[in-house]
Amino acid sequence: MKAQGLLNSVSIVLVRTKTPGNIGAVARSMMNMGLSRLMLVRPPQDDQGEAVKFAAGAEAILRDAVRTETLQEAVAGHGLVIGTSRHLGRHRRNIVTPREMADRIVPLLSQNRIALVFGREVNGLDSEDLNLCNELIVIPSSDDFPSLNLSHAVCIVAYELFLATHAGTVSAGKTLAPTEALEVFYQHLQKSLEDSGFLGPHNKDHMMTSLRQLFGKSRLEQRDISILHGVLSAISRSDTSNNG
Repeated sequence: MKAQGLLNSVSIVLVRTKTPGNIGAVARSMMNMGLSRLMLVRPPQDDQGEAVKFAAGAEAILRDAVRTETLQEAVAGHGLVIGTSRHLGRHRRNIVTPREMADRIVPLLSQNRIALVFGREVNGLDSEDLNLCNELIVIPSSDDFPSLNLSHAVCIVAYELFLATHAGTVSAGKTLAPTEALEVFYQHLQKSLEDSGFLGPHNKDHMMTSLRQLFGKSRLEQRDISILHGVLSAISRSDTSNNG
């Protein structure tokens, strides 16, 4: 598949962006790097047309942007959701650089939609949003001043994707299960583990975050999800039978 066709499978998702100007600057960066799919989760009001001013030629991306109330709505239908963070975090895994990310996901673009998620300029993504991300990107930067402008962060990630898709012929990768199917599985998994006593109030959140990271790294296909549902259901039936 041609590079432009591959890049059409990438969605840039901005979550609760603080200023319309930053949204416009992101649109311009996307246009520079051949990206066109912009999704906005609870964007700010723009009564003064600030976003268009900063877009400087990328108005079509703003016009076609999809607006949603939640990140879960925005990433529905995507096979892989990759968040961005400047904080490594003691319990966070599946962390890659933008270059590593590009090399890993380009083979998936011909068969899957991929969402790249960026949080608020000051606080980034909260824990609930991070739980929806299969992997995380951390952009290396100076310890003295690690915080990047939102549009700069998007441009760095988009640049690595642009280079990777133009590096040569890209072979097709596997088709991943959509994120909404993963969420149904995680709910089933959590209920099964709670019913078994493995999860309790003191460790539920931490343990589920770790399990999400474990399965997220595996990049599950729909067939994998069906098998895992079957395993959980069989265990539940066995427990019921033994207790009866």
